[in-house]
Amino acid sequence: MKHMPLAERMRPQNLEAIVGQRHLVGAGKIINEIITAKQPTSLLLWGPPGSGKTTLARIIARDTGADFVELSAVTAGKADVKRIIEEARERLYANADGNPHGTASKPSLFDTPQPDAKKPTAPRRTVLFVDEIHRFNKAQQDAFLPVVEDGTIILIGATTENPSFEVITPLLSRSRVLVLEPLTKHDIIAIVKRAAASEQLDEKQLPDRSLDMLAELSGGDARVALGNLELAINLAATRPITPAIIEMAAQSHLPGYDKNGEQHYNIVSAFIKSMRGSDATATLYYLARMLQAGEDPKFIARRMIIFASEDIGLATPGALNVAVSAFLAVERIGMPEANYVLYHAATVLATAAKSRATTDAMHAAQSAAKQYPDVQVPLQLRNAPTDLMKDLGYNKDYEWQAGFRPAEGFLPPELGDADFFATEPRL
Repeated sequence: MKHMPLAERMRPQNLEAIVGQRHLVGAGKIINEIITAKQPTSLLLWGPPGSGKTTLARIIARDTGADFVELSAVTAGKADVKRIIEEARERLYANADGNPHGTASKPSLFDTPQPDAKKPTAPRRTVLFVDEIHRFNKAQQDAFLPVVEDGTIILIGATTENPSFEVITPLLSRSRVLVLEPLTKHDIIAIVKRAAASEQLDEKQLPDRSLDMLAELSGGDARVALGNLELAINLAATRPITPAIIEMAAQSHLPGYDKNGEQHYNIVSAFIKSMRGSDATATLYYLARMLQAGEDPKFIARRMIIFASEDIGLATPGALNVAVSAFLAVERIGMPEANYVLYHAATVLATAAKSRATTDAMHAAQSAAKQYPDVQVPLQLRNAPTDLMKDLGYNKDYEWQAGFRPAEGFLPPELGDADFFATEPRL
């Protein structure tokens, strides 16, 4: 077993050994109930890396008496899926006389028992665990529908991405989505302590400061924490595992942030909402998170330009100039110097007075334009380049001067006395 990575050796073998996820595995909770009833069901396990998705799938299969087959959506092809489905069908429909195709054959009076005949094969269910199921395209996911529907396989998919966006609706409707929470620092410390005990490390060899650092650098990923511990053990040899050794083993921790995934959108959303709420501290924190994770600084600058008009608008008209200037500066000087520009602009936008008067007026104008797309422009507002047009009333009584307002107003009569700024005073 020593040849196996520490994380694999420490994988829990039953629900009682699992750290965290009590909302799923505790007494009376869904996974506990599935195992107690011995009735595996198709699930989608959605959670961050190292939170226990694979472990839960293995325990469910073993403790419900099902065969377990593991597949990675990154490397598996159509042939792999087809083979697994055929094998699952054979296991499921095998009956007392070993016939895999359905009904048992009725014995004849003339049949003579064979001493070397194979023992009867009991039907067995198959749990197919698909890691990173979100990497299968729509057509590949479609292939699971009939065999999940007829019970040939029990599908347990694992994903770090929001299933609402990454898993097809028919598959979602045939599965229960279970959300795994990130492991807390306390959870990681408990897992590392258990591993340290299995490796016969005492408190002198793994002091509390090192234990704390392992938890901090793991990002809530148990696999990362155990991998760092294993490397630190090798680097330390017979010496105590100091924080310096932990830091060497871990190198730098890259935040969990997929620029095409939900975490990306969550942090961008928090950044915008913090600016809207005039919380400069939160704004700068989420800005730092994005930049630290490698977000495109021009993307951030573009979002600030939109925010300057959408949420600040007339209350601080100069905010748009700040945001546009920030984008141009980022484009021209690049990183890391553009950090100053982004933090400067974000602070200005967060602390600026806010007004949605322009945004609300835009929506009202768009709604009116959809409701009245073809009404005629009032005659007094039309150009009159010919005498005939003047005779018809084009440009009638219009005076070329600032602030001039025709008696009939500017809007077509169908819009009545509409005022898109009625809900908020002009600034």
